Amino acid sequence: MELPLKIKQMPQHIAIIMDGNGRWAKKHNLPRQEGHKKGSVSAQRIVELFVEYKIPFLTLYAFSTENWNRPKMEVDGLFSLLDIRLDEGLQFALGNGVRFRHLGKLDKLPHKIQDKIKEAHELTKNNDAITVCMAFNYGSRDEIVEAMKSIVRDHVKAQDINERLINRYLYTDGIPDPDLIIRTGGEMRLSNFLLWQAAYTEIYFTDVLWPDFDKEELDKALIAYSKRTRRFGKL
Repeated sequence: MELPLKIKQMPQHIAIIMDGNGRWAKKHNLPRQEGHKKGSVSAQRIVELFVEYKIPFLTLYAFSTENWNRPKMEVDGLFSLLDIRLDEGLQFALGNGVRFRHLGKLDKLPHKIQDKIKEAHELTKNNDAITVCMAFNYGSRDEIVEAMKSIVRDHVKAQDINERLINRYLYTDGIPDPDLIIRTGGEMRLSNFLLWQAAYTEIYFTDVLWPDFDKEELDKALIAYSKRTRRFGKL
């Protein structure tokens, strides 16, 4: 698939806050779970676009550590949906050279989900077309706290602690910082997502609800990114 002609520079890593499933469902007079189902279809569509565009890294924010506060019925519905999508996503990954990474804590997830995530990690670890990171039960503050605990447990000396070392203790070890974060749904905040990694990330907000986010909307974000000048604190 050809890229939009107006794109002058392509990000190597895009992270997406997939927001608006519930409002999409309300807009269409449907239960919230139907919004999540439609949102999962959008997620698969975006992964396919990334493969076609050859963008090396994609991170999708699917479930935060704060989302446990939602009604149990909704949380259980999200797990059921994830169970199905992991099976479908694994088959796509194996057929298209996609490497799968999970960001977040596994221990609170249902054992069946944990097993499927571990299996996807193992079966796709040598794939090299693109890497798709799924942030599920992820919170950036929690990630940083856990990294600090691990550093203490490893008896790292204070003088040896620097940004490079901390990076190695984060869930994103080996993954470059995102060049671009896209948030759908009209909200303008990061919501505890990749706070350390996003220090110099470009951010693109759109009012489009996640289930309606498609190729045209992705192209708009890429074009907007290509017009920006990244200085990283320099002149």
